This record gives sequence, C-alpha cells and structure tokens, in this order.
Amino acid sequence: MSLRSFGNNSRQGTYALFIALSKELGLSFGKFLKGKSISLEPGIYLYIGSALGENAAAMPLARRLVRHASRSGGKAPHKIRNEMICFFQENNLATKDFQPPPDKKLHWHIDYLLDSLNTQILKAYIIRSPLRMETAVSDMVLSLDETFVIARKLGAGDTRSGTHLVGISNFDSCLAAFEKNIPELLSGKK
Repeated sequence: MSLRSFGNNSRQGTYALFIALSKELGLSFGKFLKGKSISLEPGIYLYIGSALGENAAAMPLARRLVRHASRSGGKAPHKIRNEMICFFQENNLATKDFQPPPDKKLHWHIDYLLDSLNTQILKAYIIRSPLRMETAVSDMVLSLDETFVIARKLGAGDTRSGTHLVGISNFDSCLAAFEKNIPELLSGKK
C-alpha cells in the first residue's frame, strides 16, 4: 500500500511524502532563495509537512494531502490521488462526498516540485495527531545517513530552523527507519 498511517483517530497531523523525480529538473521554489533555480537530479525526495488546522472536523490532513497530489492548470494529478481519497474516506479522515480541489494554485515550496509532470508521489506516511510533530520528524529525517540536504530551510518557511525537503540516497533503508522511528516519536521515547 502507498499510504501508511500511525497515531490516533485525529483528522489533524504530520505527514511525509516520498516523491520520485524521473529526470533532471532546474526548479525555482517560488520566492525561496529569491527565485533562484535549484538543480535536482533524478531520484527520490522526501517532504515533511503538517496539517493541523484550527478545526479538526474540517479534515485538514485529507485536504492538504489530496491538494499535494493534485496539479495546477488542469494537469493530470499524481497517480496516488484516488487511492488517497479512498483511504481517507475509509479511515474517517474525510467524508464520503470529499472531492479534490477544483483548481490548485502554487503556494508552498513543495507545490513547485509536485506540480511537475516529472514527479510522482510514491508513498505517504501519515501521523494522526493534533500535536506539532513536524520539527521532530524533520530532525529525525535529517539524522538519517540515507538523507541529504538540498538547500537549508527548503520546505520549512514557517519554522525557525530545519529543512523539510531532502534527497534520499537509499529508499528502502529510509522506509525502514520511518517504520522504526515514527512509533517511538509518537510514544515520546525519541
């Protein structure tokens, strides 16, 4: 399965998206680095984000993740999008009539990467909790030997430090680290 969920029954939480880039891409991430283009090699990338929202009943995780799996300008969505919608509906993260956004505007740093037709979201880890865990998950990711920083603070515009979009040198090993470390972070042991 492309989606893995941890935590309680909250509709709020933190998430990690594993993203495949199929070919080299020079990309500006909006206003990040004053619009300077960053060169990305083909490979796997990891983005850490959160969707806590003020109103948990408003389905912040489902809305944010389905938005990430959509593209702007009528471009085809990520292949995982329909699976996400079904998963969210089956797991009380979204209502049965939940629909993707009609039109996506690029806003966050990650939007610029996910809007490319050369990317696909391969896997999503969802941590269902109203607690602010984005920084802890990002710190855990940055401590792994399997990750590397693309640009400091990339994807982390709303935090004081850290980087929330990184490259991955070993996909399987990184997945194993998530399986091990996320339950420990939730239990407060890490």
